[in-house]
Amino acid sequence: MEKLWKYKKIGEVCIVERGASPRPIDKYITDNESGINWIKIGDTSDSIYITETAQKIIVEGMKKSRYVKPGDFLLSNSMSFGRPYILKIDGCIHDGWLVLRDENALFDKRFLYYYLSSKTTYKKLKSMAVGGVVNNLNSEMVRNVIVPVPDKEEQSEIADLFDKIKKILDDRKQELEQLDTLVKSRFVEMFGDIITGKYNYKIRKLGDVAFIGSSHRVFTTEFVESGIPFYRGTEIGELANGIEPSEPYYISEEHYNKLTKNNTKPRIGDLLMPSICNKGQIWMVDTDRPFYYKDGRVLCISPNRDIFNSKYLEYFMRIKTLVEYPKLGSGSTFAEFKIFLLKDMDVLVPPRNVQNQFADFVASVDKSKSKIQKSLEETQLLFDSLMQKYFG
Repeated sequence: MEKLWKYKKIGEVCIVERGASPRPIDKYITDNESGINWIKIGDTSDSIYITETAQKIIVEGMKKSRYVKPGDFLLSNSMSFGRPYILKIDGCIHDGWLVLRDENALFDKRFLYYYLSSKTTYKKLKSMAVGGVVNNLNSEMVRNVIVPVPDKEEQSEIADLFDKIKKILDDRKQELEQLDTLVKSRFVEMFGDIITGKYNYKIRKLGDVAFIGSSHRVFTTEFVESGIPFYRGTEIGELANGIEPSEPYYISEEHYNKLTKNNTKPRIGDLLMPSICNKGQIWMVDTDRPFYYKDGRVLCISPNRDIFNSKYLEYFMRIKTLVEYPKLGSGSTFAEFKIFLLKDMDVLVPPRNVQNQFADFVASVDKSKSKIQKSLEETQLLFDSLMQKYFG
């Protein structure tokens, strides 16, 4: 099938131009609803379309920017690097965007979207990008990217297929979000609001009701090819999201046994978190398989089991760290939780039987989420395999 397709450079079938920003931009922003749409990265979502903007600019700003119209493609040349979007609105774009115009209507726009968003195309774009701290695409690079140009009927058939699968993916993600919202609502109903700090029960300092510490130092020279998994903040974040780390480091069993002699091995029910815990990535240890973790960059909270149900505390800490992390200040390049900060953190301590009720509710919801997640993963696998089939 693919061998019958014609292939052309994007520059042969589309006009490619870079956006432009009127400066200073604040001078051109307006609250007037009749203003011109000012299209930014922040106006994008998981959708393939851009349908609205948060800000508008005055007509004088349009004269110093790049005007785009419905049906045009936007391709990010820096942030959200290489991600394509289809416009359903007109407006102006800044110089962080490239616009692709299919003036001869050779494409079903959805087909071109799926091709440009394929892993193969992304790798091509990334390999072409240049820059220092942030890689950037330029118009000429994009013009030289090769794209398939089947007849439009075939394009539409392929796009329809991907649309159907993407809808299933979106529906499954929405179901998971709804279940998360259900758990949040139940927590607020039972215990109060972590965000506002208005609780139904007493609070205590975390250091008074849990042991907080870290591990012994492990040096990079002590890593081995295989052995006992060694988790950094990255792997802890994956585990917190239910993902088994695919590329952990390893230490020898002999070294592991030496390190854990002083009781630095986490127990089932302990909580591990990266020190840069900006996404609520708390993992409740749920396995007795041996592993070790990075000192300083991963912190361990071992709650008093007479006071806490670990599942309850895991949920509380996920939300609490989301609330507290933005408040952290640091003189270095990033902010991070320290042991002394965790010890001084206020935690809500409801009666143990009430915590158990919440934990049982979460366990029930998690069963439903597990089924949906499995379906999501199977559908994603189908989507990825079809992308590979059609786009390499």
